[in-house]
Amino acid sequence: MGRREEIHGTTILAVRRDGQVAIGGDGQVTLGQTALKHDANKIRRLGGGKVLCGFAGSAADAFALLDRFEAKLEEHKGNLKRAATQLAKDWRTDRILRRLESLMAVVDLETSLIVSGDGNVIEPTDGVIGIGSGGMYAAAAARALLKHSNLPAEDIVRESLLIAADICVYTNDHLTIEKL
Repeated sequence: MGRREEIHGTTILAVRRDGQVAIGGDGQVTLGQTALKHDANKIRRLGGGKVLCGFAGSAADAFALLDRFEAKLEEHKGNLKRAATQLAKDWRTDRILRRLESLMAVVDLETSLIVSGDGNVIEPTDGVIGIGSGGMYAAAAARALLKHSNLPAEDIVRESLLIAADICVYTNDHLTIEKL
């Protein structure tokens, strides 16, 4: 049997600074060695615009999870941590959901979380989240800019994603950035 081609090509970055949070993602979707799409939007506003979410992994799986996450936000009256924890629990234990291959970065004005299908809900100490193919490159650049510049969160996300696009072949410079 042939090797299954995997869809790659996501870099998501979230940064907090001075009471603001920004999240951004690139637009590339790659199947094997081919870039299929250059302008995908992998960032969504949820919870009446009070929550921002970025996703990495299978787009179809991510959309299914976004719908469930938004329902959890409504169920828990906008409580991001509780909604993320309940989604992770369902994701890990449900026979159908646990087959979904995606990773989510979710933020509101107070909290930044990584949510995964293995039941993890992680709140990074420094408020920087990098997920996807170029996530670690973007996160490293963001941490350097946080330490050595006075740029606002939105500009740090932009510059860091552009740095990741220069390094990671699965990341491009067509960016979508949202802030709270």
